[in-house]
Amino acid sequence: MDKDKYILTMLVENEPGVTARIAGLFAGRGYNIETICGAPTANPKMSRITITTTARPLQLEQCMKQIKRLVNVIKLRDMTGQKAVKREMAIICVKVLPESREKIEKIIAAYDGRIMDRGQQFYIFEVTGDEYAIDDLLALLEPFGIKKLARSGVLALYKES
Repeated sequence: MDKDKYILTMLVENEPGVTARIAGLFAGRGYNIETICGAPTANPKMSRITITTTARPLQLEQCMKQIKRLVNVIKLRDMTGQKAVKREMAIICVKVLPESREKIEKIIAAYDGRIMDRGQQFYIFEVTGDEYAIDDLLALLEPFGIKKLARSGVLALYKES
């Protein structure tokens, strides 16, 4: 049976060690965390942690039950479906030659990217979108030469509508 990709988001108490305990729960059971993002919410006493993982449905169900048992976890949601807004941010450093400058700028603009640093040989820019759009953009830029890349991992919020 193949593994599926899941996006889990949890509201947790903003205290030291919470993220480590959650990550340890995954590691202790042999589950891989593909991406993990955590930051305080509008309420400074709480943080939101979003994890992307690959698992079989039964593994995910067991993992979610164990996460819910952790004392610092307030709420847990599976954001895999369409009832969530999902975005990722990337900061990309791409090689720019005089003859490729205009083409690269058009590619960046097509993905609503924002150039942050225009060097003579490299551009550094930021872009947000779903993870597939970021992957597509990287594939387009690969022939030019990607020097550095930083990706946030997926962030998700449940839709209110």
